[in-house]
Amino acid sequence: MPAKHPVVVDLKFERREIDAALASAFTGRTVLHASDPGVDMSEARYAVIWKPDPDLFQRAPKLEVLFSGGAGVDYILTMPGLPDIPIVRFVDESLTTRMSEWVVLQALSHLRQVPAYLGQQRERQWRELSQPEAKDLTVGVMGLGVLGQDAVRKLKIMGFDVIGWSRGKKAIEGVETFDGGELDAFLARTDILVGLLPLTPETRGIFNASLFAKLRQGGALGKPVFINAGRGGSQVESDLVAALGNGILGGASLDVFEKEPLGADSPLWTKDNVIITPHAASASDVRALFRNAETQMERYEAGDPLQHVVDRRAGY
Repeated sequence: MPAKHPVVVDLKFERREIDAALASAFTGRTVLHASDPGVDMSEARYAVIWKPDPDLFQRAPKLEVLFSGGAGVDYILTMPGLPDIPIVRFVDESLTTRMSEWVVLQALSHLRQVPAYLGQQRERQWRELSQPEAKDLTVGVMGLGVLGQDAVRKLKIMGFDVIGWSRGKKAIEGVETFDGGELDAFLARTDILVGLLPLTPETRGIFNASLFAKLRQGGALGKPVFINAGRGGSQVESDLVAALGNGILGGASLDVFEKEPLGADSPLWTKDNVIITPHAASASDVRALFRNAETQMERYEAGDPLQHVVDRRAGY
């Protein structure tokens, strides 16, 4: 029976959550906390990481597989000294479901005028606002990976007309999809734009003034709405603020930002038509993360191929 190699845990999560999850995880393995000063990680073969310390690869030179603590991996790909070893994305039903819940919540919130009603509540105003039906709006989802496809299905259940865009053509039953060369046609149809893109050189800053200006104007909500739970680097926040101010956009829901935490001086905090959450749309369930990593380690040690390995050329 192959040896169960040590694993490094370098997660910038709450330590008590990590410790609670470890009580039933990685049975038979030595678990090394990178945050513990002086711990010897020289024999570790695996690392489960989220925004790890920059000296990880110096302290653990024998790593053979990296496991991302979240759906995104752009932070790993830019680490100095990154070794040429497999990087495994965290793909789990709980992560996917949480993201779809958030996306549907935000789409419904703008459909049913929640930001405006909250403003009226603060002012003690009793005034009914126009609220179209979901079927009257087209939601365009940019990014049709595991998270995007699940969000598409859940949005359709709620009655929205849903279309999708991805760099390469994707086929989804019952959904019209567009590829990289059809972005303008996709945007012209979109009333609520959902960003679920990975961060790559091609997607960095893609949500900018030029893109916002191509969204459909005069739809059932009057002005288009932007929802982003992908990566903060995909949006140009100065352009976003301007589009919200000049009426190009009628509202936004944002879970990710160019710099996190979002600065206290950001004008996004004070806009009544913006909903902000602190990168919590699909917060990783640590128990699920460890289960996923443990299963992959056992596959690897049994000689089976790893699943959900990052394509470094594509960036995800």
